[in-house]
Amino acid sequence: MSAWLSLAIAIALEIVGTTLLKLSDGFEKPILGMASIAAYSVCFWFFAGAIKSIPVGVGYAIWAGVGILAMAAIGIFFFGQKLGPAQYAFIALILVGAVGLRLTTTAE
Repeated sequence: MSAWLSLAIAIALEIVGTTLLKLSDGFEKPILGMASIAAYSVCFWFFAGAIKSIPVGVGYAIWAGVGILAMAAIGIFFFGQKLGPAQYAFIALILVGAVGLRLTTTAE
């Protein structure tokens, strides 16, 4: 499996894990909390595979950045979060950074 595909799977699982964590309501819904932990566990397994070839700092920045972007969107569209103009601008900067890192990095 390519490092970039492994990173993409890790990001998807991180998004699932974080969404489940929110839905667990602070672990008051233990099944959702345990599912969140499981998603994160598998996420780290794929992330570990990704950073065998992708520089760890770049991989982590993309993993975290895309996760932040996705969770911000999920928060807005599914959880009714409200953000201000400055918050949207800073989230856009994260997007620019994540895309820039991906475009300028090749896996070894």
